[in-house]
Amino acid sequence: MGILSWIILGLIAGAIAKAIMPGRDPGGIIITILLGIVGAVVGGFVGQALFGSDIGSFFDLSTWLLAILGSLIVLGIYRAVTGRRSHA
Repeated sequence: MGILSWIILGLIAGAIAKAIMPGRDPGGIIITILLGIVGAVVGGFVGQALFGSDIGSFFDLSTWLLAILGSLIVLGIYRAVTGRRSHA
């Protein structure tokens, strides 16, 4: 997949992850896009490490599931880290 495909996949996976994990996030749409892209990459590494699965075609179901899983992981970590900061 090319870089544009990763960006589009990450954007959509990030939006789906945010819909699955509703709530307030400190950050806007740009943060969601970046977290989605990072999550897509993380999902690819997790899938490859655990299942021997590889990020394949843009239209492959396992690619989407791994990208959404990775986005959920990254979003959860992001919320845990930013939620602990005190706003004084």
